[in-house]
Amino acid sequence: MSKIAVESLGGGFFAALSKDHRFGTDAFLLADFAAAKHKDQAVDLGTGCGIIPLLLYKMYRPAHITGVELQPEAAALFRASAALSGLQGKVTPVCADLRRLEGLLPAGKFDLVTCNPPYEAPNTGKLNDSAARRLARHELSCTIGDACAAAFRLLKTGGRFCLCQRPGRLADVMDALRAHRLEPKRLRFVCQSPEREPWLFLIEGRKDRKPGLSVLPNLWMAGADGRYSAEILHIYGYDKDVTQ
Repeated sequence: MSKIAVESLGGGFFAALSKDHRFGTDAFLLADFAAAKHKDQAVDLGTGCGIIPLLLYKMYRPAHITGVELQPEAAALFRASAALSGLQGKVTPVCADLRRLEGLLPAGKFDLVTCNPPYEAPNTGKLNDSAARRLARHELSCTIGDACAAAFRLLKTGGRFCLCQRPGRLADVMDALRAHRLEPKRLRFVCQSPEREPWLFLIEGRKDRKPGLSVLPNLWMAGADGRYSAEILHIYGYDKDVTQ
């Protein structure tokens, strides 16, 4: 395994990282958008080092979160993070292909599924020299459709699937959600500042629900003065640690 670094997330939570398995702002935004409930049984697909389960638990204290990760090194980092954060039994790493979860995770039993998927469509973008980063950034081992199929199988009727993606792929995501009976219900765009176009969107689909999409106000990373917005400071936990 590559050299491990440990980063504090605040509130007694820690993430174990390597040069190939790290996280960015989008993980914080997706965890906040997903807004897990205390009773929720949740799954994070393609969890990497486990950052989204760690943040979901820090922010919302759901009943349990399983993180599915294809790469053994990343799954080991998640396991280390859970131990460092005292979350054994509350978050569970599963090293597996999200396309092949039969026999590993039960169907129709989960309230929430999240996914921070590879952003690059097949045969697009420059491939990274690192095999691990190629898998994380490009649809080489799974597509948006694969993630939607896995979410549909795992979710209860009415369960929520939350993911993030680049705005240029909004049509792809909408098509994939509806093709797998995950009706788009909430959509939010993220902009660096009020005068900039969106660089990310967050979307929620619900299993076997009627049409009806709510487009939420844009999330601004920073104001016109270039400083972090109050909402971003809250999401990062800079205003206070959430200890629900």
